[in-house]
Amino acid sequence: MSDQIFVVGHVNPDTDTVAAAMGYAWLLRERDGVNTVAARAGALNAQTAWVLKTLGLEPPVLLTDASPRFESVMHRLDTIRPDSQLGLAWTLASRTGGVAPVVGEDGKPFGLINGLSLFKYFTEVLGPRPGNATVREMMAVPCADAADTTVPKYAANAHIRDMLNRILRDEHNEYWVVDENGQYLGIARQRDVLNPPRLKIILVDHNEPRQAIAALEEAELLEILDHHRLGNPHTHTPIRFTVDIVGSTSTLVSEQTAEAGLSMPPALAGTLLAGLLADTLIFTSPTTTPRDKAAADRLSRWAFVGNGPLKGETIESYGNAVLSAGAGLSNRDPKDIVSTDIKPFEAGGFKFAVAQAEVTDLVQIAEHLDPLRFALDELKDKRGLDFAMLLITDVVRGTSRLLVSSNATPILDDLPYPPLPDGTRDAAGVVSRKKQLLPAVLGLLEK
Repeated sequence: MSDQIFVVGHVNPDTDTVAAAMGYAWLLRERDGVNTVAARAGALNAQTAWVLKTLGLEPPVLLTDASPRFESVMHRLDTIRPDSQLGLAWTLASRTGGVAPVVGEDGKPFGLINGLSLFKYFTEVLGPRPGNATVREMMAVPCADAADTTVPKYAANAHIRDMLNRILRDEHNEYWVVDENGQYLGIARQRDVLNPPRLKIILVDHNEPRQAIAALEEAELLEILDHHRLGNPHTHTPIRFTVDIVGSTSTLVSEQTAEAGLSMPPALAGTLLAGLLADTLIFTSPTTTPRDKAAADRLSRWAFVGNGPLKGETIESYGNAVLSAGAGLSNRDPKDIVSTDIKPFEAGGFKFAVAQAEVTDLVQIAEHLDPLRFALDELKDKRGLDFAMLLITDVVRGTSRLLVSSNATPILDDLPYPPLPDGTRDAAGVVSRKKQLLPAVLGLLEK
């Protein structure tokens, strides 16, 4: 896994971030021949799940943090049974660097035989003067008699950093690595545990550490491909950094694909087209550029082929289906609505988050307003924020209503969105969190 590179989007992934990760991982494999794996930093939302199911694609692997785990330093060494002769352990240890794992018939670790355990065994059993004991007799005893049964066990998916204090206090040089059922997976050596390999990461559709997978600082960050404002993390060495003014990261991936003279498989092209159309609200968002429209034409040419899953679709029909798959409040838990598509920010000494939900008619807000307000306040308190916002966007009419958590800073009273009797604000014509709402908020907080 030392050459494996994970391409991953932001936490609370939307369709564009998942599509960009899948598309860019494919492009880097095809164009550059690198070992890339598409990943996601959270659960799929309803829209993205619908897109992948429609196109017959599996979701990217789940990668919520970059902190090394024990599985990254594990060696799956051969094993012997407790009743095997010690001579067999000696032979095995000569092939494994001095270690013979003794594992029971149930697959669980019994003990470890190494130079220290052998010395202790011979000292305790035979004494300082072995007398007439022959090497053959010593090698004929069961492995169970000479095995160290006090070797620590660590779960394969456990974070190494969480166990460092225990490891540094321990006198062992090798450790068991086990699965969730306690069964043997391999052996980890202390020298490897104290210097684990860093995960190699490429970020897409974001560049702010607060929106990235946890423990990003423990990874080796190789590249960023994005279309948002700058808030990038510090790096130890120069990296490839691409941030461009387009409506979606899927646009950037499709442009690089075309520049390489490649065309994507129909299903993958359909995924990127969905990400583009979702982020630009079928070109109605002010973030839309001519490059997005050109990219949509290109992706539709690759996706709407006769043998593909989107045969007979048009950009408009497919876009409407994508937006409809993620729209609506009735069939969703209020907690999910305020937390699924949410991004955290810091500005002017304030910590806040802005969520966005899409509907096909703002009329439905009335019956869900109280639960949404309660869920927004709860989210604010749980995450230790100064305030939280929910932008509810009508994707049909191109307008929104803004809900702000209780007891928010009075500075927000000057937002250019008139208050309504129900406590929301009329964000007429606002559809983009990135290009319309966020600049207005930051303009007040950073005065």
